[in-house]
Amino acid sequence: MNALHFRRANGADLATLVRLRDDAARWMLARGVTGQWQPGQLGEDHFRKAMASAEVWLAEADGRVAGAWELWWDDEDAWGPQPPVAGYVHRLMVDRGSAEPGTGRLLLRAAERRTAAAGRAFVRLDCLAGNARLNAYYLKAGYRVVGHKAGKPQPGGTPKSFTLLEKPCAPAAAC
Repeated sequence: MNALHFRRANGADLATLVRLRDDAARWMLARGVTGQWQPGQLGEDHFRKAMASAEVWLAEADGRVAGAWELWWDDEDAWGPQPPVAGYVHRLMVDRGSAEPGTGRLLLRAAERRTAAAGRAFVRLDCLAGNARLNAYYLKAGYRVVGHKAGKPQPGGTPKSFTLLEKPCAPAAAC
């Protein structure tokens, strides 16, 4: 597997992030996963705001973008008010045209390491409740279901129901 290099996204990466998100949406739709992401749903403005309020990361291999994700330090829409004990992973995206198999898991591990480095005890994410394949993916990656959230607001769409997942992450060690 090619070595991945991680860096924070910046304004010059906005079009790449939109392309990754749209390509991921098309990949899901082609496999019958409907109701989750739609092409054109999030534009550059979304990622610009995410960079201002959270962290947006890119993974690169051999000079090409292999994937990206957002890491938030709170997520009241899904989790309600919480003490600052977790990092929240959103929009984990893999470039299916250039990334090798297993890249998604490597991106997830990088997000877990970043969360641990920030001194947070948990990595949390939410997954569309009806997406059995993606829920199983996160369970296999060591996450556990800790709740459900009905009616979570969606950027550019109607509210949806989500499964809330969590993984302990000791700050002194890798997750």
